[in-house]
Amino acid sequence: MCGICGFTGKQYDQETVVTNMMNRIIHRGPDGSGRFISEDIAMGFRRLSIIDLNTGDQPMFNEDKTLVITFNGEIYNYRELREELTAKGHTFANKADTEVLLHGYEEWGEALLNRLRGMFAFVIWDTRKKELFGARDMFGIKPFYYAQIGGELVYGSEIKSILEYPGYHRSVSLPALEQYLSFEYSVLPETFFSGIFKLMPGHCFHWRGGKMKIRRYFDPMLTPDEGPVDHDALIDRIDQTLQESIRYHMVSDVEVASLLSSGVDSSYVACHFHGSKTFTVGFDYETYNEIPYAQELSESLGIKNYSKVISTEEYWQELPKIQYYMDEPLADASASALYFVDREAAKHVKVILSGEGSDELFGGYVIYHEPMSLAGYAKVPKGIRKALAAAVSRLPGHPKGKGFLIRGSKDVEKRFIGNANVYDVKLRNKVLKYPGRDTEPWRLTRPFYDKVRHLKDTEKMQYIDLNFWLVGDILLKADKMSMAHCLESRVPFLDRGVYECAKTIPLEEKVTDKNTKVCFREAAHRYLNDRQAEKKKLGFPVPIRIWLRQDKYYAIVKKEFTSPAAEKFFHTDELVKILDAHKAGKEDYARHIWVVYMFLLWYREYFEEGGCSVSIDDELALERSRRAAAN
Repeated sequence: MCGICGFTGKQYDQETVVTNMMNRIIHRGPDGSGRFISEDIAMGFRRLSIIDLNTGDQPMFNEDKTLVITFNGEIYNYRELREELTAKGHTFANKADTEVLLHGYEEWGEALLNRLRGMFAFVIWDTRKKELFGARDMFGIKPFYYAQIGGELVYGSEIKSILEYPGYHRSVSLPALEQYLSFEYSVLPETFFSGIFKLMPGHCFHWRGGKMKIRRYFDPMLTPDEGPVDHDALIDRIDQTLQESIRYHMVSDVEVASLLSSGVDSSYVACHFHGSKTFTVGFDYETYNEIPYAQELSESLGIKNYSKVISTEEYWQELPKIQYYMDEPLADASASALYFVDREAAKHVKVILSGEGSDELFGGYVIYHEPMSLAGYAKVPKGIRKALAAAVSRLPGHPKGKGFLIRGSKDVEKRFIGNANVYDVKLRNKVLKYPGRDTEPWRLTRPFYDKVRHLKDTEKMQYIDLNFWLVGDILLKADKMSMAHCLESRVPFLDRGVYECAKTIPLEEKVTDKNTKVCFREAAHRYLNDRQAEKKKLGFPVPIRIWLRQDKYYAIVKKEFTSPAAEKFFHTDELVKILDAHKAGKEDYARHIWVVYMFLLWYREYFEEGGCSVSIDDELALERSRRAAAN
């Protein structure tokens, strides 16, 4: 696990600039560094040593040094690929998975990507063609950002690297802010920093002569089996495939541990990873504390559980730093809980397993019940449903049935934009100073819905989450919060083999009117008791709704809502109305408040004097401490 960065051209002092870019992401790789500099490119690398500790340094070259690579991630099937490439005549200089990418690209070109089992973002520079090839893994587990500045390409594992490039001048993307209020994460290809983009999951690119060509090589399409399914055989296949994936994800030259919430996903992983440590966090509120469950399961498995109760004060204290590490604002409150559990894990290990991706692939979210709940009402003529929705929408508060009638008046394409849908367009336009035109959130998801017209509504929702929520929220926080603590997070559910299995599962084996993740839970029943296998997902829950009704935290947020920064982007009187309504218990606006508050903390970190909770000096101190410990 590492961090990469670099740029083409030499209009600036290459060594100084690439060093500054590397220094900004030492937390991604404090164990070592490397760089490659030529007339045409500067490539930087920070290393967190996981595989081939002694000879896996980067940048790495092929035999004749015509190709050079920097790589962030892990290739779990690298041993099989290495054997295949050796049989074809390729010579390997070390035992690192990185070298497999080099020789694989020589042998298969872009087709290499369809052979990889792992998580990755990498670039390969061809010294003969003067061409840069880059790719991001199929689900977007590893990040990759880029900008085209002055005819050159600048890239990095984190945006903060690109901000060190002298030719970039930072400004906030207003379209990104607008859509963020609805999605609660950065959803556009362009990031919150104008001119800086994400390479999207399952995409690769070629850069040559100032021109960039991007292609999608993987699409997480669902292809459910039609006709009768052998249920018992399906459960066997799911169980065997998941266990195989967990074995692959244990490939490491250092110890591997696992995160453990109270959900069936992480519980299943804990049963099979054959490690000796699990890590859990909770809060001092009974319904927001998963520690007792994790301790009980770990004890039954003979595994030591390390847990931490997060105090309210320390949670709020760390929020600015969390938004700094996130690169872009993210309003998922559980991201902060992940920050704390990863920090605890990093005191003991370098690698942890986590349960991300199970809900999207196996149908785990409660919202996936909705098409079944609305099925009867959907038979009422749409005109009548729309009239009823218009009538009840004028009613104050949330009387019983109001939400059902409103959502039931819309097709799935209009009502579901992913697992989060915070600000509706009307309220969004009310709080924003500069709302755009024709920017309804569903316009972003519509091209994806167009591709899955043949699927059932719940399967359409899964596909939307695989392309939006999973990428922009779940995997973003998994990567950024673990790497903030020099920790590698691995996600065995998001494996090529698991996807090939899960994509064919019929809907009735995933979601029924009584349960979610039906077939996966049945596989889990083989190792977990009924309470464990059927437990509803919490996922490190955070009591923000309670805190925001307390005077202390209400005052903290109100100060931000009436700040000069808030005045730049919002009608602050409308923000305060929302805050006051929540505090008074008139509405539950916790998520609406949190979305704006996280943006303002992020803005302070990156745009205001005194921001950036983590300085380059802090990063350099981290590197020095790791070297001292190693010696």
